Amino acid sequence: MKTSARNQFSGKVTEIIDGVVYAEVVVELAGGERVVASVTKESVKALDIKPGGEVIALIKAPQIVIVADFGGYKISARNQLAGTITEVKPGAVNTEIDLDTAGGQQISATVTNESASSLGLKKGQTVTAVFKAGAVLLATKA
Repeated sequence: MKTSARNQFSGKVTEIIDGVVYAEVVVELAGGERVVASVTKESVKALDIKPGGEVIALIKAPQIVIVADFGGYKISARNQLAGTITEVKPGAVNTEIDLDTAGGQQISATVTNESASSLGLKKGQTVTAVFKAGAVLLATKA
């Protein structure tokens, strides 16, 4: 699939939790990690998403927050994938952070240069990629 979303994770739907308007779709990735997507029930039906079915979870790099230290706090974002930074690519305004997770996923995040500097982000550093369930788009084979 060709899209502008650099983060594309293939996985299998393990659970669908219906709400009034939205459904939470739990996707297990190849390495065992889980991603939760919050999509409309209409989208679940239109995409024919069912437990056991294959989907691709797409997350744009600017939607991912890099956490270097939780400082004893918990956060409400359910998608939290720990990994090791493999590349730090500074640009004029933003820095791209690439990391590999323990489950083998490669994640790209875009943060401001100021944030990259204040967090001291560097290759080899352990961080967590955090994103809300609403930032996840799901795709199925047509």
